[in-house]
Amino acid sequence: MRYQVDFKTVATTGLESSPVAPALAGLRANEARYFWNKYKVHFVTEPAAQRPDLIDYVNQILAERDLHFAAKPLEVSQLEVAGVRWTHVFYEDGLGINILYTLAEDGKRAVGLKLSDGMAVPAELEGKFKFAHQKSKLAGIIRGSYFKIKGTY
Repeated sequence: MRYQVDFKTVATTGLESSPVAPALAGLRANEARYFWNKYKVHFVTEPAAQRPDLIDYVNQILAERDLHFAAKPLEVSQLEVAGVRWTHVFYEDGLGINILYTLAEDGKRAVGLKLSDGMAVPAELEGKFKFAHQKSKLAGIIRGSYFKIKGTY
């Protein structure tokens, strides 16, 4: 079932199995607020089990850095706005991944890694990335990092 994320009232819908569900829901709501404020587009997610194609797409890109996450993907989202394809995956352990992929040749292409408040750094990322901290009214403290995508997807 598709879920339009409300960034005014944070809800754990679809994320209940996460041990950090409220913080992960805040992270998801923070993404929804970004898309609404910047593009006036609603952020809609759906269960990851219904979109194995998106999980495969994300895993293919993550393989560039030999990243494979043990955590279960709970929700995914993909939208195209202003010539950019955005793909998001929210994992059960509290990790959120977003892929910014500009459709134009030579555009920006990167993977963002965001850790929910209270989440430990996953073993797969330990020592590979430095994380910056960002305060969010919706999500508490978000720790994030990114890397550029080299391939074409």
